[in-house]
Amino acid sequence: MAPQPEQQARGNIDRLLEAAGWHVCDAAAANIHAARGVAIREFPLPGYGFADYLLYVDGKAAGVIEAKKEGVTLTGVETPSTRKLWIYDLRTNMHFTLKTSTLKREDLDEFVKCYNPANRHDRKATWSPEAAESAATGSARTGPEGRWRAYDYEELINRDKASLDIFWLKDQSLSGSDNLPAPEVIAAEIVEDLEAALEQFREILADMGPEVAEAAE
Repeated sequence: MAPQPEQQARGNIDRLLEAAGWHVCDAAAANIHAARGVAIREFPLPGYGFADYLLYVDGKAAGVIEAKKEGVTLTGVETPSTRKLWIYDLRTNMHFTLKTSTLKREDLDEFVKCYNPANRHDRKATWSPEAAESAATGSARTGPEGRWRAYDYEELINRDKASLDIFWLKDQSLSGSDNLPAPEVIAAEIVEDLEAALEQFREILADMGPEVAEAAE
C-alpha cells in the first residue's frame, strides 16, 4: 500500500530534521537526552490528540512542528496557521530535571490552550510588547511575559542565517545573582542529572548484552 500524503510529509520532515542534527524518535522510545535536539513524533496530548512533532532542546520542550501534506504549497491555501510560525517558549525561566522536578502534563496546559487544537485557525498570541489584558487567552500570561508568539516568514528569513533558535523572554537568571538558585540547589541538580545520565548509560550497556557488560566491569 502506497504511503499516505501525510506519511510522506513526515518522512521528509524526518530526513530534514536528521540532516540538521536532530535526533528523531517515536514517543514510545523517546529519550529527551539522546542528543541536544530531540524531535518526538506523534507526541500524545491527552484529551487533545497528538502533536506531529514535539521538539526538545537540552532536555527541555522547546517547540512543535505541524506536518502538512507533501506537495501542498502555502500559496493560495494559506491560513493563519500556515502564514506564521507559532512558538511556545517552555525553556526560559523553566527548570525541569529528570527526578525532583520532572516535566508534568499540567506544565503543558497553557501550551495546549494556546495551541487551540479545536480551532487552530483562531489562535491568539499571548506575547505583546506592552502589558495587556486579553479575554481570548484566559489565564495565560500575556504581554511581555507571554510565552506564545507568532513570527511571519519575513521575520524568520531576516534572522541571522534564518536561525530558529528563538527566544524573547527575559532570562531572570541573567539579570543578577539574586535570581540564581541557592548553591545547594544547583549542586543537587547537577548531581541528579549526572546520576540520571549514568543510569541511562547502564541501561544502554545492559542492552548491548552480558558479554559487553562484563567486559566493561
